[in-house]
Amino acid sequence: MAQAPITLSNFSYTPQNLVVGKVMPVSKGAGTPQVKLSKESARLFELSKDKTLKVKKAAASTPQSQWLEVVLEAAGKQYSFRIVKDEFIKNKVIAHRGAWKNTGAPENSIGALQHAIRLGCTGSEFDVHMSVDSVLFVNHDHDIKGLHIEKTPAAELAKVKLPNGESLPTLEAYLNAGLNQNKTRLILEIKPSAISKERGQALAQKVVEMVQRQQAQGWVDYISFDYAILKKVLELEPSAHVSYLNGEKTPTQLAQDQMYGFDYHQSVVQKNPDWIAEAHRLHLTVNVWTVNDPNIMDWLLERNADFITTNEPELLLQKVNSPKAK
Repeated sequence: MAQAPITLSNFSYTPQNLVVGKVMPVSKGAGTPQVKLSKESARLFELSKDKTLKVKKAAASTPQSQWLEVVLEAAGKQYSFRIVKDEFIKNKVIAHRGAWKNTGAPENSIGALQHAIRLGCTGSEFDVHMSVDSVLFVNHDHDIKGLHIEKTPAAELAKVKLPNGESLPTLEAYLNAGLNQNKTRLILEIKPSAISKERGQALAQKVVEMVQRQQAQGWVDYISFDYAILKKVLELEPSAHVSYLNGEKTPTQLAQDQMYGFDYHQSVVQKNPDWIAEAHRLHLTVNVWTVNDPNIMDWLLERNADFITTNEPELLLQKVNSPKAK
């Protein structure tokens, strides 16, 4: 799939704020080509001279629409984007590998994602690897049932069954399941390659291309332990929300590289509690993993961490929804 020369600075709207964002070039320093709305899109959207895209009031009031499609014409070609109605839940709960521990669903399964959505989590985290023939699969470890994902053809991986009878999900299938709603964000972890840094870069490229092909930009946030992978994501999708997992970089360093925030292990944040306030001063988000201890949950809630990733989303939801927390 050829990289589109244009993208958007944002992919969502609310009934209170119909401005989506600006049409912008993908390549840094490139000028934005002349852009216009296709005929059908002109019925739903307005595009101002400064390339600001806005949803028309009549289109925004359609109750059944979780998203609207905009088609932009540039240099004689058409490019399609899905603009999601932002009804995403605004709590702090990220279900780690989906909601699995208390539901019986396998980790990283589509079933676990669906449980996280039903629970009302603000996000559901999942992990992505690439087969030897460049097909993307959702699984935490590099191996599954004795198969090393990076060294195994997709046809073999497609035969793998999870304990609930699901096939090992492809990223395409997982995204399709997540796009059926607009309540829970999809927190996509790009796993560093066990083979080479170059393969990690190829994985990042394939992941972003798949998200773009599925028009899922408005649903997906990216995380990774590999900083170069996150930089590659931003090269390909400059407005993407990307957060770093490894823990050694200060909020100032992350802000300099246009990261969305940090997503650090609880031990790192407890050792550097001032990083929470520093991140907020720099307009970065704070996510902390993987927190299952109720006392550490309370400690982070008191310090206003934006998100907490947990295997116990039910417990954390009780805490954030309690009268005391409001």
